[in-house]
Amino acid sequence: MPTVSAQVTIKAPLEKVYALARDIEAFPEFMEDVTEVTILEKSPGRQVSRWVGVIKEFGRTIAWTEEDFWNDAEHSCRFRQIEGDFTAYEGEWTFAATNGDTVVKLQVTYEYKVPLIGQLIQGLLQRKVQQNCHSMLEAIKRQAERTS
Repeated sequence: MPTVSAQVTIKAPLEKVYALARDIEAFPEFMEDVTEVTILEKSPGRQVSRWVGVIKEFGRTIAWTEEDFWNDAEHSCRFRQIEGDFTAYEGEWTFAATNGDTVVKLQVTYEYKVPLIGQLIQGLLQRKVQQNCHSMLEAIKRQAERTS
């Protein structure tokens, strides 16, 4: 399965950036490719959420339900799809304080099989997932730095 990763340094305190990333229901307000996020279940350290995104290049939406495991002590989150359009989807966010800034890393491992044309779009899909990871981090950066 392909794995993509992205990293960004944000000029904002760790706790602020981490809290912004944990507020996933607000993502559609400042992330272009995320149209809807709904929390379905929530307990300390764990939540289940329903996501809807748009893949403009494919002219379609993509939806999935994921389970997130937030570790406040380590400032990290592991996530995995439990149902949805991906064949497989999982990853991890990590947040680290560095000289008053915050370094955020996002890694995603995924598989998305489309019958018949699947092999033809795998390269495009990998670029799109990579771009989406980068775009998510940049959107969080803009939001955090704008409100700092």
